[in-house]
Amino acid sequence: MPAGFDPSGRLPDFFANPGTSSFTQFLSVHAPELLPGRRPLPPGYSADMAPHATTVVSIVCADGVVMAGDRRATAGNLIASRDIEKVHPADPYSLVGMAGTAGVGIELIKLFQVELEHYEKIEGAMLSLDGKANRLAALVRNNLGAAMQGLAVVPIFAGVDLAATDPAKVGRIFSFDVAGGLYEETGYDGIGSGSLFAKSALKKRYRPGLSVDEAVTLGVEALYDAADDDTATGGPDLTRKIYPVVMSATTEGTRRHTDEEVGAIAESVVARRMENIGG
Repeated sequence: MPAGFDPSGRLPDFFANPGTSSFTQFLSVHAPELLPGRRPLPPGYSADMAPHATTVVSIVCADGVVMAGDRRATAGNLIASRDIEKVHPADPYSLVGMAGTAGVGIELIKLFQVELEHYEKIEGAMLSLDGKANRLAALVRNNLGAAMQGLAVVPIFAGVDLAATDPAKVGRIFSFDVAGGLYEETGYDGIGSGSLFAKSALKKRYRPGLSVDEAVTLGVEALYDAADDDTATGGPDLTRKIYPVVMSATTEGTRRHTDEEVGAIAESVVARRMENIGG
């Protein structure tokens, strides 16, 4: 039985004491070994030991933001997974995606979700969008030691700023570097090995004021272009019916677009490209 736990099954007192509104800080005091960045790693470079995930794009639209991610994870020259999910809701009004070491990235996203939920329960109010981005930056920074050994994770965060007075600034996107640096992006952004090609596609097609449906289509097209030039990015798999994960966040909340919806868009994109190869 873990140290400090009552054999009767009753949780220790520190679980019932509010203490801090940061769940990560709570863990760092009472169970630091549970934090991804606190685990000791053997010497050496570990990047080749774990699957890596790419590519994710995010787009600001008139009602909020859209985020889309391909489904491929790679381990060296092998496809480790064809249906990994890289885009998740962070809370009811924001989205988070990840590129890099897949296992660490999924764990970091789950920890971030709990961090936001814990804050809301303790404080009785939701963190601001800037506050959420800062909390995520701290989690990335805490993983720096593992990142230097090859287990790097770089997230992308986007959501609805409920305090915004300018309708054009309701949807916002934040990017991060491996050391936890936080940067706000304008209009669109992408992460992962295919992001160079995806952002090049977005640069030509993006315009302010896109509807959610237009942004979803633009995101699927950008991922298609990324898959065309980057082997680590998976295109829509029409045979297996595996399509990108696409989510949107608006003032009405977050929504995952169904496989049927995304599949219809993906098939339309593929059909258009067959008529105009390379365009």
